[in-house]
Amino acid sequence: MTDAPGMTSVAARRAVALPVRQQVNRLAWPAMAEMLLMTFTHMVDMIMVGQLGPAAIAAVGLSTQPMFLLLGLFQALASGSTALVARAVGAEDRELANAVARQAGVVTLLFGLLVGVMGWALSPAVPRLMGAEPAVQGLAAAYFRIIMLSMPVVTLAFVLGAVLRGSGDTRTPMQVNAVANVVNVAGNYVLIFGHFGFPALGVTGAALATAGARVVAGVLLLAILFSGRRRIHLSLRESYRPKADLLRRVFRVGIPAALEQLVMRAGQLVFVRLVAGLGTAVLAAHQIALSVEWLAFMPSFGFGMAATTLVGQGIGAGRPDWSEKAAYETRRIGILVLAVIGTGLFFFGEEIVRLYTRDPEVVAMGAQALRIMALSQPFMAVNFIMAGSLRGAGDTRWPLLTTATGIWGVRVLLGYLLAVLAGLGLAGAWVAMAADHIVRATLLTARFRAGRWKHLAI
Repeated sequence: MTDAPGMTSVAARRAVALPVRQQVNRLAWPAMAEMLLMTFTHMVDMIMVGQLGPAAIAAVGLSTQPMFLLLGLFQALASGSTALVARAVGAEDRELANAVARQAGVVTLLFGLLVGVMGWALSPAVPRLMGAEPAVQGLAAAYFRIIMLSMPVVTLAFVLGAVLRGSGDTRTPMQVNAVANVVNVAGNYVLIFGHFGFPALGVTGAALATAGARVVAGVLLLAILFSGRRRIHLSLRESYRPKADLLRRVFRVGIPAALEQLVMRAGQLVFVRLVAGLGTAVLAAHQIALSVEWLAFMPSFGFGMAATTLVGQGIGAGRPDWSEKAAYETRRIGILVLAVIGTGLFFFGEEIVRLYTRDPEVVAMGAQALRIMALSQPFMAVNFIMAGSLRGAGDTRWPLLTTATGIWGVRVLLGYLLAVLAGLGLAGAWVAMAADHIVRATLLTARFRAGRWKHLAI
């Protein structure tokens, strides 16, 4: 698809008919709510499992890192589909939007099966590679093995949700995740502690509840897309045979985005491995602080997804000037929201950590980490929103480069220098994390202001 000259004036008017702020609010708030609900699933697991002790907390937290790394493999399909669907909707090409959804769904399901089987087979080795202590390894392996069984449906939901957001529908993924959270909380209550005649399964119960909730989300998304009640519509009457030309367009945008996720997740794995070497109590505090910090991370991600959709639709309608206004308005709102969240983390960090554990050492370290990260919240918002804006325009290479610089050049390297060599422990590691967000926000803002993204074709 090319840029503005091929777009009709009707498409342009419809795509940018609403005022910028109204468009941002229409997309950003449901996306933010969806991300918060996804985070809530993990937080509930951590809080409920926290009653079993620091080893259980460390096991659940440790297992999520490699899972996120595996999900990064599917970012090529998610990001590429979002950008291409957004442009198709901006140009009122519904046939192309539906074709992208079919292609992305089939490839995701096949690849998800492969990744799930491989992850299940390698589950005993994952905690050892992550540097977990013996008391944690068995629990983490059991949790990871069960989660891997749900990977085909989890990854399908991940990509189909991205397709819906690209079409401008952020409410449906939010509603689906709300249902999944209810399933997860109920499953945790029954399976972790043993209620209504079920055995108390502990960490294994948390894994079963989480996997079940994610499967429910995937099935609901499929049912909705096949119902024909959304802008994106799947039908068994259409062809699902892979089309090389369409997939090539998706991957042209998506592969750099996937590499970005892999670079980031790999760096995070190394970073967690670094923290794990500081002891189980430090690792437990780190995982708790991460779980809380994801409350800020996910709104940033939600605003970033809204920026991706808005920028892509504006360009598809031949209005890059409108896309630019939408990106900056999204950034303004995101900074305000994250500043409020940061204030709460700074002043109430200790009380929040106590929801997870009463261990005084873990509480003290976790609260200190949250106070450090609270100061960088506005930079996190800028980081994700500017990256999302560039992805919506098809410029996925620059976010890849900035992520590599921030994660490996700042977070991992500086984290090692401060946490290990300087002896600052968890506090040094989190100072490095804050510095990472500041560096990436600066680089991404400079790239967006340069304006080269306005002339890209995908």
